Amino acid sequence: MGRAHEVRAASMAKTAAAKTKIYSRYGKEIYMAAKSGVPDPSMNVTLKRVIEKAKAAQVPADVIKRNIEKAKGGAAEAYIDNRYEGFGPAGSTIIIDTLSDNSNRSLAEIRSCFNKSHCNLGTSGSVSYNYDNCGILSFAGTEEEVLDILMMAEVDVKDIESEEGNVTVYVNPTDLYAAKDALEAAKGEMQFDVLEIQMLPNDYVTLEGDDKMLFQRLLSLLDECDDVQHVFHNVEGL
Repeated sequence: MGRAHEVRAASMAKTAAAKTKIYSRYGKEIYMAAKSGVPDPSMNVTLKRVIEKAKAAQVPADVIKRNIEKAKGGAAEAYIDNRYEGFGPAGSTIIIDTLSDNSNRSLAEIRSCFNKSHCNLGTSGSVSYNYDNCGILSFAGTEEEVLDILMMAEVDVKDIESEEGNVTVYVNPTDLYAAKDALEAAKGEMQFDVLEIQMLPNDYVTLEGDDKMLFQRLLSLLDECDDVQHVFHNVEGL
């Protein structure tokens, strides 16, 4: 697939502003998971898994604790998730997931980002059909050892890559935590660089000149939207 270097780069190259965005994103997910069940990860599997993902993304413990306490305190906030799909220049495509307390506001903001970048917002399914929904785990290890562990655990590995002592494994989304649990059962507690479900494109494009500038503008505008949780696209080198 040749995707491992992109996944690692995305997780490692975070500016202070990007970290704030990540903390906000996981803060919402932790709050919602705690609010929808018992606000205790030992008794709430969904909350436990969101916390595990947050820790892999290096979200500080105080951010995690603060949002659990917020849910315990009876805050009345409620978030709805939505997905938007669209087209950029020269065959580029993009998927945006939002988590918002106002879906009309989210749609208006997303549409504005597309308009300002001369890109086109599409309909549901117009882009996502050409992406694979994958669970991704990235960590220090060896390919042979990891494959043996996951085969014994009957985890279906879609792809695996290794580079400089780091392994990236692609599994079905439903197997993400089965893979994590199997690895930790065999190797003990582990530090994951990536532990997420992502939409990965089947084909990539390279943009240049004005096309690249417009797509970068779209990404920058989307990054400024508080409601945006995830952005997936098929442009290499960004």
